[in-house]
Amino acid sequence: REPSGRAGWAPASCGARRRRRERERKGKVKEDEELEGGRKNAQLLGASTEQKKAGLNRTESSSEIVLITGAGHGLGRLTAFEFAKLKCKLVLWDINKHGLEETADECKRLGSKAHAFVVDCSDREDIYSSAKKVKAEVGDVSILVNNAGVVYTSDLFATQDPQIEKTFEVNILAHFWTTKAFLPAMMKNNHGHIVTVASAAGHAGIPFLLAYCSSKFAAVGFHKALTEELAALKRTGVKTTCLCPNFINTGFIKNPSTSLGPLLEPEEVVNRLINGILTEQKMIFIPSSINFLTVLERILPERFLAVLKRKINVRFDAVIGYKVNEQ
Repeated sequence: REPSGRAGWAPASCGARRRRRERERKGKVKEDEELEGGRKNAQLLGASTEQKKAGLNRTESSSEIVLITGAGHGLGRLTAFEFAKLKCKLVLWDINKHGLEETADECKRLGSKAHAFVVDCSDREDIYSSAKKVKAEVGDVSILVNNAGVVYTSDLFATQDPQIEKTFEVNILAHFWTTKAFLPAMMKNNHGHIVTVASAAGHAGIPFLLAYCSSKFAAVGFHKALTEELAALKRTGVKTTCLCPNFINTGFIKNPSTSLGPLLEPEEVVNRLINGILTEQKMIFIPSSINFLTVLERILPERFLAVLKRKINVRFDAVIGYKVNEQ
């Protein structure tokens, strides 16, 4: 028979007190852990803040010298305008003098200092000599945007050998020459940013754009390898970003249509690019579904990929024979 009265509740009362003390003890431990975690997070935040000083700060960007290749029109021009709004000092390269001067004039109107150089990005010696002029007349470049590009739309046999060579010279080899010219100063200061403008075509083979796709695959590889090399050299203050958009409405490709979405407007792409640079994103896919498809390509069997590509239904008949566009 269970005891009654006050004495009968003693075990339960003692048990309650023990449980209460245990809860209080655990609460104190949890509180201590939270305080310690807060201190650690504050330390990490402080370290992160110090590291962020190596990257581009929107409020302190006026000290940056930004070089953009292919700045005479399209994506390069709009990118220059956005950096001009941030009051960066601009170095603009393009083979098209008229377009280049128009871009420079607008950047100056936006309140930025802009220096225009007519440069042929298919010519290594022109790149190196122009880089020397930039260093002497403007200073050390801290943000390099490798944007210049060419595209020839035809099948393999209709694409002339010089066209293939020029595609690689502008779309990827120029990245090597500009980076070799301007990266040393960034590494010395452990501060800078290399931006590679690639393409969704750097992740998927596309008919009638064989040279272009191959060069963009190389550009993506360049970005990835450079990122790893900077990490191996412990130059964490030098950031890298690779832009991989779907086709953009800049006149390069004549309105191809896919289920990935409509032709992108350059303003949208530039906004994503600038945000990606400011937030130090390594890879920017536009639309983000491109990243999903690249993952599928790595894991799905070939026969399923063939079905998927038919479903995507890229219409390239309008591309064939379309005029060449350069830089």
